[in-house]
Amino acid sequence: MTDRRLAVEAWESLFRAQHEVFDELRCDFEGTDMSQAEYDVLLTVTRAEGMTARLRDVTANMLISQPSVSRLVDRMVARGLLAKCPDPDDGRGTLVRATEVGTAAFRRIASTHGASIAQRMSRLSDEELGQLRDLAAKLRVPRPHA
Repeated sequence: MTDRRLAVEAWESLFRAQHEVFDELRCDFEGTDMSQAEYDVLLTVTRAEGMTARLRDVTANMLISQPSVSRLVDRMVARGLLAKCPDPDDGRGTLVRATEVGTAAFRRIASTHGASIAQRMSRLSDEELGQLRDLAAKLRVPRPHA
C-alpha cells in the first residue's frame, strides 16, 4: 500500500515544481503577439498529421475548459493563425488546421521557448529527464474521447 504521507509530499513537490517552471517559462511569451495558450493550440495542431487536428484533440491537450478552447480557437481563426472546417469523419466534429501565418508565428516562438525549456531542464541529467518523462506518463490517465 502507498505511504499516504509520502504520496502527499511527492504531490506537493511536483505541483510546486510545475508551478515554478510554468511561471518562469511564461516569460517567453512577453513582448510577442502570441499567448501561451495560443502556442499550446498551435503545438498540438502543428504536431498532427497535415498540421490538422480535431478540435476535441486540441481540447484534450489544454488545461482550460472546452468552451474556453472553442473561443480561443475562434479568436485564432480571426487572426489568421488557424482555419476551421467540418470533420468529414464526424458530422458533429471540427478540424483545425494551422495556416502559413500560424505556422510561421509558432516556429518563431518555438525556437526561443524550446531553448528556455532545455535550459531550465538542464538541472537534470539525461537519465533523470528520461525518468521524469516516464514517471509523469505513468501518472497520466488517458481521457476517453467524447
